Amino acid sequence: MTRCSPTSGRANWPRVTDVNSDLIAELVGLGLERREARWLVEEFVPGADLDAVPALRLAAQRRLAGEPLQYIIGHWPFRSLDLDVDERVLIPRPETEELVDVALRELVRLDVVAPAILDLGCGSGAIGLALLDELRSRGLAASLVAVDESLDALAVARRNALKHHLHAVSFVHSTWFEQLDPTLEGHFDLIVSNPPYVGERELNDLDPVLGFEPRGALVAPDASGVVGFADLALIIGAAPRWLKPYGALVCEHGLHQRDAVLAASRDAGFDDVVDLDDLAGHPRILVARR
Repeated sequence: MTRCSPTSGRANWPRVTDVNSDLIAELVGLGLERREARWLVEEFVPGADLDAVPALRLAAQRRLAGEPLQYIIGHWPFRSLDLDVDERVLIPRPETEELVDVALRELVRLDVVAPAILDLGCGSGAIGLALLDELRSRGLAASLVAVDESLDALAVARRNALKHHLHAVSFVHSTWFEQLDPTLEGHFDLIVSNPPYVGERELNDLDPVLGFEPRGALVAPDASGVVGFADLALIIGAAPRWLKPYGALVCEHGLHQRDAVLAASRDAGFDDVVDLDDLAGHPRILVARR
């Protein structure tokens, strides 16, 4: 479709709604869900810019090949933030948004004016940056140390921090606690983490979209006879050393790991331990308090 010249009258110009409707119908005809087709059109053809249609059709082919919509678009909402995401980081998910709610409740319980937060395996920065942003909106000057063993993931997290003007954050290249400054022992009010907790054999039975995401952020070795439990066991066991008295660990885990995370938390010396279901009714979020 070609734009008419201004001299032919605005009444003959294609309307944005008409162009968008036609493009959405085209993508649905190719096999996309209507909702996803609409998102792609809104992202790639803003204001009915017909020069962008080839890029839209390429994006549609990527989606039809199974690539996650979030990677194709290049950003995705997570609570109050619009996060840049790509194949270097996990896609932010609703159950992890619930983890942020739980973490905020723990900080309210602690009643700290300037909480110190440690985000282990930060990925895109979703958890830690959301906490900083929402605490800022409440007038609290939190600080964040964001840790990841992937330099690629840290690059994405840094970009998201800059995008949202969140400056009270330090990024550390480390496998869990290994490269943290020892002077930070006993420093944190809150440790949060969404670590790898999927077993190697489990991955093949889960959503195929996971095959596009970084394997190291998903899959963990078995430990203590529990599938995918090795990283969780390490984090829970070491966390008390880095927490202040009365501080808390808030950690996401898999559906079949409730008994293991509760036992590991008690073995690590946590005094008050609870495990919460997500909104779908699945065991999901460990809260372990010193």
